[in-house]
Order: sequence, then structure tokens, then C-alpha cells
Amino acid sequence: MQGLQMMYQSYQTYENLIDPVRFLAGSAEKVTKRWLGNLNVNPVQRLAAYYEQLALLGFTHVRPDFGIETVTDSFGLTTRMTEEVVFSTPFCQLLHFKKEYDADQKNVIDHPKVLLVAPMSGHFATLLSGTVKTLLRDHDVYITDWQNIRDISPESGVFDFDAYVEHVLLSIEAIGEGVHLIGVCQPTVACLIATAVLSEDKSPLAPRSLTLMAGPIDVRINPTKVNELANQKPIEWFKEKLIGIVPAQFPGAGRSVYPGFIQLTAFMSMNAERHMESFQKLYEYRVAGEEEKADAIHNFYAEYFAIMDLSAPFYLETVEKIFQNCELATGVLTYKGRLVNPRAIRKTFLLTVEGERDDICGLGQTLAAQDLCSALPGYMKSHHMQAGVGHYGVFNGSRWDGQIYPAVRHFIQSSR
Repeated sequence: MQGLQMMYQSYQTYENLIDPVRFLAGSAEKVTKRWLGNLNVNPVQRLAAYYEQLALLGFTHVRPDFGIETVTDSFGLTTRMTEEVVFSTPFCQLLHFKKEYDADQKNVIDHPKVLLVAPMSGHFATLLSGTVKTLLRDHDVYITDWQNIRDISPESGVFDFDAYVEHVLLSIEAIGEGVHLIGVCQPTVACLIATAVLSEDKSPLAPRSLTLMAGPIDVRINPTKVNELANQKPIEWFKEKLIGIVPAQFPGAGRSVYPGFIQLTAFMSMNAERHMESFQKLYEYRVAGEEEKADAIHNFYAEYFAIMDLSAPFYLETVEKIFQNCELATGVLTYKGRLVNPRAIRKTFLLTVEGERDDICGLGQTLAAQDLCSALPGYMKSHHMQAGVGHYGVFNGSRWDGQIYPAVRHFIQSSR
């Protein structure tokens, strides 16, 4: 841990030094475009494109905005949006995307309540901005807006695997009965646990439906490179090599964390050529004046490079329980000392969604939830496998918008 602690401090020192350079590059890019952008001169366009790349490269640790001001529903009705905090803890805010209906619209709108549980995997919940905006067409959407652990004082307590599940349960309680629960990637596990707990308690808060998208329910099936890496070393290795201490300049100073820059660097190294190609295309599109294509790449990386640290207890317990011991899949996982029993789920409709080319969660890993929920009759279970998409494409992009979302919408409508 000492080595990574020094690495984290060195990383932060570098960030403190380079941030002003990136800020100046961003400012220069704006000035160049504003004063010289109308001149059809290649050197000017190339300079602006270069400044943009310099400003974009590097990680940030501040949550971007969701940027959802209006939404047009499936009937063509456009409504204004506001964000409201329904409840909060030091670790999470439950955000509600509230639709500001006109007086004559309120009586004709009846959108199902959806709780979208965002991953805590090194990115902010805003990584799901596209997911949220699409869901808002036909749903009343809430999302778990996780806070960066390095900005949370140690006095606020420990955040571990059970605390993560507890926050899903607290969010459901805050919304009330009739919620449709959606977990994307990592939180599919917590969503399944929460649904099992509420179902076993015969709680009226048990979700009407549960949608699990590209998540590690059973990583023994078609293991990916991510799964293999998790099993190459014992958990002690992860503790020693990947856990750092938050530097003194932050409110969470002294907390043990899995640094976000380590997580994102690992993910990017898996597809290094693709990321290099994307930056090359960004430069070429900007120089050629293809602004829409360039903006799409820029916006993706501006969000992708906004990172947050993970609480070490949560990260290590997730690696050990879900990726190494497969405790949920083998029926030995507990929540606060209580055995998790997916067979208790009898009244919640279940949809599993997977991507054909997912290199994070292999085909079948999410589908495994259907076998675990063995008490559910067949007509209450559905599965959607989307051809041609990778992990990110399951919940964002054109195929999510045009092919996966219609299946999710139909499923939720049918399970009301």
C-alpha cells in the first residue's frame, strides 16, 4: 500500500501542475475558434484542434452536469426538466428528474417510476446521461448519484458492499411503492440482492420489475479479460498493490481507496488502439470542419475522463465476493449477515439485457439471473441480446436508443 500511496501523491502533484496548462489550452482553443474560426485557413484549424486535444487529455475529479434541460416524449410532447434531490447521505444523492408539466398536461401523463442505479466503478453517474434522457421519454426517472469518496470525511463512516446495497434499499424506500428497478453493469448484483430481500420480507416496496443490464451475476460463464484479471491474484495482492490513501489536500484525507485513475487506466489499456484511433478521428473531424462528429467524440471523453475514487472496503469486497468467490451465483452471499435468496422473488418481473460484443461482462453472465430466480414463472422472465454492441453500447448510443430501449419500455409497460 505504501507504494501506491506514493503513486497517488505523485499523480496528484502532477495533476496540480498540469491543470493550469490544460486550462490555458482550453482557453486558447476557445479564443482561436472565436477570433479565427471563420478564416478558412488550415493552420488555424489545426491549431484549434491541437489545443482541444491538449485541454481534453487528462482526468478530472468533478462530476459533470447531466445537461438535460428538456425532454420530448414518445408522443412528441416536450417538457422542461429540473433536478431535485429526494434524499441524501454523505455517500449518495438520490436525484429525481422532475418534469415541469403545464397545467393541461398533468392529467394525461402517467409515467412509470424508474430507479436507475448507476455503477460505482470509477465514473460519476453522469456517464448514464444518455440512458437517462432516453428513459425520460416514457418514464419518471430517479438515479443514484454517487459521491466521490475522496471528498467524504472519514468521520462519515465506512462504505462497504453492504452499504452499497443498503443505499439501493433506501432509494426504493424514498420513492415508494410501484418502482421499476434498473441496474447497469456492476449494480445489477446489488439490485438483485435488494429485490430478493424485499421479496423475502413480503414488502410492498418490492419492485414491480427488475431490469439487469450487462452485469456480473455469474462471472464463471464466458469469462472476459476483466474476470481473468480478478482471479489471477489473491485478494491480498489487490489490497497491497491497488489500494492507496487519499492525499491530505482533500476532505477524505486518510481514507483507503482504489484510485479512479488506476481503474480508468486499466480499462483504457484494454482498448488502447481504439482510444488512440478516436483521438485521431477527433483531430481529423475538427480540422475538416465536421463539427457534429467531432463534438460526439469530445463529449464522450469529457465524460469518460471525469473519474472518482472507490472506497477500498467496497472495492475489495466486490472483487472477492462477486468476481473471485462468485458468492451470489453459488448461493452463499449474505447481506448484513442474512443469506440472500433470489428464489424468494415471486412477484417482480425480470428482464436481462446483454451485448453480443461485451468485453466486460460476457454473454450469459447477466442471463444467469433467470436461473437464480427459479420461483419466477417463465412468463415473468424476458431476455434481450443485442447483436453488434459492446459493453457501453448496451446502455448508450444508437442501438440502445433504437433497439434496446424499445424492448425495455415494452417490458416495463407490460409489468405495471
